[in-house]
Amino acid sequence: MVFRLGIGGPVGSGKTALIEAVIPELITRGFTPGVITNDIYTQEDARHIRETLAGILDASRIVGVETGSCPHTAVRDDPTMNLMAAAELCEEHTNVDIIIFESGGDNLTLTFSPALADLFVFVLDTAEGQKMPKKRGPGITDSDVLIINKVDIAEYVRCDAKQMCSDALEVRAGNPVIMTNCLDGVGISEFADLIEAAAR
Repeated sequence: MVFRLGIGGPVGSGKTALIEAVIPELITRGFTPGVITNDIYTQEDARHIRETLAGILDASRIVGVETGSCPHTAVRDDPTMNLMAAAELCEEHTNVDIIIFESGGDNLTLTFSPALADLFVFVLDTAEGQKMPKKRGPGITDSDVLIINKVDIAEYVRCDAKQMCSDALEVRAGNPVIMTNCLDGVGISEFADLIEAAAR
């Protein structure tokens, strides 16, 4: 059975970087991943992942979906396009055992349809502001895992990353919050641990 991971979050929060950082870790743990990205009018995220993971993940395992509408629609309200893309990916690569769906950038109300994702991950970053967790929204409160990314720049954007994490834990009733710096690998192993525990 193929495990399905949905990653959403605002524009620029680091969703693509998170995927690029965690896939090599998942491969070392024995997973055979595929990726499906969602952009409204382009396949820019898919192209970026193919280039970054060249030699690590075959380009044919990275599929771009052009939604033509709000990202909510394609991953929550009517995930048909993504389900079809996943079916085609699995038909071409029968050994794929985990598919990562990346939503187009969207706001704090983004969620994934249970028909599409077994594990829903929401990504914030410190540059969006320390107050973001207190704004709540289903993405922050209801996701299975909340990532607070770009901890390396927190001090430069006047963000207390520890307080941001504390506030996130409070509004999430203690559900997982992981602090990451995708460029240096901070928090990626911990994130992979959670994925592996859910998928096995």
